[in-house]
Amino acid sequence: MKIESKLAEMGLELPPPVKAPPGIVLPFSFVRIYDGIAYISGHGPQEADGSVAGPFGAVGVDVTVEQGYEAARAVALSMLGSLKRELGDLDRVSAWLRLHGMVNCAPDFTRQPAVINGCSDLILAIYGPDRGAHARSAVGMSSLPFNMAVEIEAMAAID
Repeated sequence: MKIESKLAEMGLELPPPVKAPPGIVLPFSFVRIYDGIAYISGHGPQEADGSVAGPFGAVGVDVTVEQGYEAARAVALSMLGSLKRELGDLDRVSAWLRLHGMVNCAPDFTRQPAVINGCSDLILAIYGPDRGAHARSAVGMSSLPFNMAVEIEAMAAID
């Protein structure tokens, strides 16, 4: 339980399962394990009760780059929470393979990588440079579900 100890040392807590907004059905797995790979569905930041957290809106208009960075960091915790529920032990992640970060942003906004760094930086801090290193995309979107500022999906190798 080294990863969970590291999270506790950093004062970080994993959120509970995602709580969909009223009337919304999410008919998919948040984590799908296949052939030694954990495919992690798109996650957003969560409140302590599991509901979708802000900031809401477009980065570069309604949300600052710094707020977007913090939202991406919260998304990392959301993904780790889903992984913990699926795997039982976060130490089973042998390597982070890929992050695909999506930023709800203004058409002329070009700092998507600075926003998604919030997720990358936390994964690297928790798992270290060997297990935490990952390929990554950081792209802009004209909107995201529930008006979230950031959504991220990932792939990780597991033991």
